[in-house]
Amino acid sequence: MPGMRRRDFVALLGGAAMGCPLAARAQQPTMPVIGFLDPTSPNTFADRQRGFRQGLKETGYVEGENVAVVYRFAENQIDQLPELAAELVRRQVTVIATLANGALAAKAATATTPIVFVLAEDPVRLGLVASLARPGGNLTGINFLSGELLAKRLELVRELIPAATRVAVLVNPNGPNSETTLRDVQSAARTIGLEIQVLNASTSREISLAFATFVHKRPDALFVDIDPFFTSRRVQLVHLATRHAVPTTYPGRQFVEVGGLMSYGSNLTDAWRQLGVYTGRILKGAKPADLPVVQASKFELVINAETARILGLEIPSSLLARADEVIE
Repeated sequence: MPGMRRRDFVALLGGAAMGCPLAARAQQPTMPVIGFLDPTSPNTFADRQRGFRQGLKETGYVEGENVAVVYRFAENQIDQLPELAAELVRRQVTVIATLANGALAAKAATATTPIVFVLAEDPVRLGLVASLARPGGNLTGINFLSGELLAKRLELVRELIPAATRVAVLVNPNGPNSETTLRDVQSAARTIGLEIQVLNASTSREISLAFATFVHKRPDALFVDIDPFFTSRRVQLVHLATRHAVPTTYPGRQFVEVGGLMSYGSNLTDAWRQLGVYTGRILKGAKPADLPVVQASKFELVINAETARILGLEIPSSLLARADEVIE
């Protein structure tokens, strides 16, 4: 009997020794997972993804160390977004970070998983939030477009080309903000006496076809709407604008960096940093309903002086003086 007790005791010690590491591992907190839903391709917004990671870092999160990120890219196939969003929900991610149409797909996929968006459209009009101040549901985010911004872009076109009378506006009819863009641009154009020529494109081929119309009806300038698809095709857009010698204004500096003439818009890298900050705050326990939608406040004017010379344009000194950056 004493020997029996000793064997039981040794077995008990052995079991405890083996069980301790298991218990310790079980007590380690599970790493939270962010679902990153992007309508474009992995290389489209590399700089902005760095901004997103910077925002996460500001809230104490580093990808691969204390937070995991599952990326899903629709490769500009908007009809793929609903299934990609549903897949992230099935994976039970902690929060979904997304942009543009991805916000609509994510909202349709879940009413409980927190969603943070970056959007160039009024999220109230789209039905994503109840109000900017009090979103009220499982979504919040960053909004970086307004009618005033579009009007300012048109005014800059008029300042650069005082004789301009007709401006072509390129929009993606499948984008979430095309209707609002056309309404606001047409309103602003009437105010300063410009005629608007609307061009639609949602594929690479349609972009080429839109520029082909310039042979018969040439505008004085081209206005490219803000849209993830156009950003992904920025090299094609800049190449065609240069080939057709059409002065073009773009929504962001990434177009000017590859040879575009001029851009005016929100600092989107900063907007994505704010996306990272909000995502981190939600990981720490904040509720989207209590986080007001952030209105982007940093805007930048970028001009490519070399492209202006190629087009035979003389940039007014007043415009150069206000530019945040002039690329030579």
